[in-house]
Amino acid sequence: MNREMRRNDRQLNTEDTLSILEQGEYGILSTVSADGIPYGVPVSYTYFNQCIYFHCAKNAGLKLENIGNNANVCFTVVGKTELLPAKFSTRYESAILFGKARILAESEKKEPLLKLIEKYSPDFMEAGRKYVEKSASQTDIVEISIESITGKGRK
Repeated sequence: MNREMRRNDRQLNTEDTLSILEQGEYGILSTVSADGIPYGVPVSYTYFNQCIYFHCAKNAGLKLENIGNNANVCFTVVGKTELLPAKFSTRYESAILFGKARILAESEKKEPLLKLIEKYSPDFMEAGRKYVEKSASQTDIVEISIESITGKGRK
């Protein structure tokens, strides 16, 4: 899905857009149910190998059900923001991507789980490795392969 941005004067370059993905704390995953109902949910994630990865309980939840019915997803990350009350505006940066989601096989889970620990708990890597070994089988990992991405910001 490549639509021209209405305010293309605020379009970010690729480097800045990817930086938002790399540094973002969480993203909003948007899916659509089999009967066409949209669903957006915040998730912790990591970005590497030009894909987004997040974890969730195994075989559970509306997001996995929706992905099973329709692999097309939208993922949004909001970076730094600052209210500008006197200008009735906001300074912001965001990245929006469209892609295909899939649930990883057991043999593919370890690296994304370790990348999540590296991002969110870098001081606890050794304990994290043990945790991954113990609980990876109870977790699903979703990979979003990015088909298109745009960044937007007001500096």
